[in-house]
Amino acid sequence: MINYQSIKPWLFKLQPENAHHLAETALRIPNIFPIAFNGFLESHFITNDVLSQELFGRTFYNPVGLGAGFDKNATMIRGMQILGFGFTEIGTITPKAQAGNPKPRMFRHIEEESIQNAMGFNNEGLLKVQRRLKTRFPFTTPIGVNIGKNKLTPESEAINDYITLIKSLHELGDYLIINISSPNTPGLRDLQNEEFITRLFKEAKDITDKPILLKIAPDMTAEDAVALTTMAVEKGADGIIATNTTIDYSLVKNPKSIGGLSGAVLKEKSFEIFEAIAKELYGKTTLISVGGIDSAQEVYRRIKAGASLVQILSGLIYHGPDMIMNINKELTELILADGYKNIIEATGADRK
Repeated sequence: MINYQSIKPWLFKLQPENAHHLAETALRIPNIFPIAFNGFLESHFITNDVLSQELFGRTFYNPVGLGAGFDKNATMIRGMQILGFGFTEIGTITPKAQAGNPKPRMFRHIEEESIQNAMGFNNEGLLKVQRRLKTRFPFTTPIGVNIGKNKLTPESEAINDYITLIKSLHELGDYLIINISSPNTPGLRDLQNEEFITRLFKEAKDITDKPILLKIAPDMTAEDAVALTTMAVEKGADGIIATNTTIDYSLVKNPKSIGGLSGAVLKEKSFEIFEAIAKELYGKTTLISVGGIDSAQEVYRRIKAGASLVQILSGLIYHGPDMIMNINKELTELILADGYKNIIEATGADRK
């Protein structure tokens, strides 16, 4: 295989969004020629008795998943499995197709190993993604479906977008994620309030018994994050994903004035919010941690803090396709070294 670090300088000469499209083109190939990639799958997809666990009625062969925002249109599900991901989260999907925000809208902060994106839920829309998922679901690894409102949908009508998506997609994924935390859709974060969450989960639970999770932003106090997520669980959320990108531009030297930051600079901010939530909600709901995760040691820190699963996105851009395989191998060793037989025993070790 080609060494990723040797080609990364050439990839980084491309505009970030163009590099993403190139990666998507490559990762769609396994859908057409799956047999040709069996050797790569066997070497990179790490599964063993230590990492495997049952969640949401599915087997998660390892706890490292792809975060939403990379596979926006469900075109790379098999490709992500071949890279070693234990599950994939697609989206964010909106009812109507939309182009997203004006370009350029994705920027690298190379020194900080971070990404700033202002994509704005660009996706092909419900109908196309629905047709695609019908050919892929159920898949051998779990699929999460991340949903959001269209940019032009007023806040007063936002709930209609989410209900439309839940009705159309709940049978085509293993779990759903309510995204009201992206900084790139005007007014979206304003939906992080009790009235909206209460009504949304009440209506959603009348539609489906599939797990529905809430994804929150990192740009609130720990106290507010705990209050919000505790309320969401009381209203019916089956889990919490913490966190989305941040608009704390002080974290990088040369920030743009738009979009959210992900990657290494988000690591501590994300962990601080996650740990505060876990202290309150560990054992009461399923917790997924995302933000700045780039090593087995960081994955293990999140697991011991209370995460059953973690998600990675920006780290893949900087560390390449062997990253997930390496993390899962090292994570297995870390769990065994602490005397645990399975990831479930290690989950929440710092809370016990």
